[in-house]
Amino acid sequence: MSGRPPGTDVPPVVEVDLGAGVRAGFSTRGGGVSRPPYDALNLGYAVGDDPSAVERNRAGVERWARAPVAYATQVHGSHVLVLSRPPAPGSTSVGEADALVSTSPDVAVAVLVADCVPVLLADPGAGVVAAVHAGRRGLVAGVVQAAVATMVEHGASVERVRAAIGPAIAGRSYEVPADLQDEVTASVPETRATTSWGTPALDLPAGVSAVLGAAGVEQVVHLARDTWTDPALFSFRRSQRTGRFAGVVRPPRGAPLR
Repeated sequence: MSGRPPGTDVPPVVEVDLGAGVRAGFSTRGGGVSRPPYDALNLGYAVGDDPSAVERNRAGVERWARAPVAYATQVHGSHVLVLSRPPAPGSTSVGEADALVSTSPDVAVAVLVADCVPVLLADPGAGVVAAVHAGRRGLVAGVVQAAVATMVEHGASVERVRAAIGPAIAGRSYEVPADLQDEVTASVPETRATTSWGTPALDLPAGVSAVLGAAGVEQVVHLARDTWTDPALFSFRRSQRTGRFAGVVRPPRGAPLR
């Protein structure tokens, strides 16, 4: 036992290597204080959970990130917000966006998901990182490309950018009507899939991987965990009333100033 009061420990985070000094990883359901059905590390305020529990859960993630963490109000679009300083104390959102870019080691950026694809990007040499919410609509709208382009505008090099595709609903689990499948695959053909029971589906992680490759991002790792089948992760499709986990990334300390 640590002797700390509940909610003050650092939660378990699945860390990914996005380069020297970059702090990057994906939370799970574990380590928080939220009660069922949001148990335990719910990081979303807009799902009906006790706000005080969410606040304590987010404080734990900040301790892991070793910096304030900024969250956006996600709207399934392609808008990108750039942050060079931490959000104001007590702020729950820095605005509407589906991608956040940080140019400062004093602010980490996060994306909330419960089936959609969380994507983390980093150019450690330039000190620029991004967290991207790539759901079906955002992927078609070009949110991943917009995040990469915004990073480049702020000093990143596509050749140096490293990416992590986080846990999301898998193609074998994401059943959709055939006409919706056709609509999405018209924009991102690589998303076409079939469920494990033989019906039309979408493979959003495969779509994200293809879009990253087309944008010139070649260093990509994929945490192939299916939210639909993995009880350690939140899944809206599986549970409807549920919490949100996060992908979080922070630039390295001592990155070159621009």
